[in-house]
Amino acid sequence: MTVTLYGIPNCDTVKKARTWLAQNGIDYHFHDFKKAGLGAALVQEWLGQLDWEVLVNRKGTTWRGLPEERKAAVCDAAGAAALMLELPSVIKRPVLSHARQTHVGFSDVLYQQIFTK
Repeated sequence: MTVTLYGIPNCDTVKKARTWLAQNGIDYHFHDFKKAGLGAALVQEWLGQLDWEVLVNRKGTTWRGLPEERKAAVCDAAGAAALMLELPSVIKRPVLSHARQTHVGFSDVLYQQIFTK
């Protein structure tokens, strides 16, 4: 089964997720979305499974640095998708794709639940 971890390599939470996967012997593909980018189809797939408010990190520096009018434009899935495609660093990290499911964030408990199903 394919496991893909999306994020940026210097993110502390992504580092923790990558370490957990390696320590638990789980093969995965890492997709650096700052370097490799994101396609609209992938973002739409995520939005088909998760609320846009889960995917957009409104606590991060990228969001906080946006002009107020840009933030106000993100009021639905379409606005969120446009922002995520324009500025992938606004996406809450990491995003894990496994068994046709999408998960956001990392915790030891969450990953244990995901990989013991």
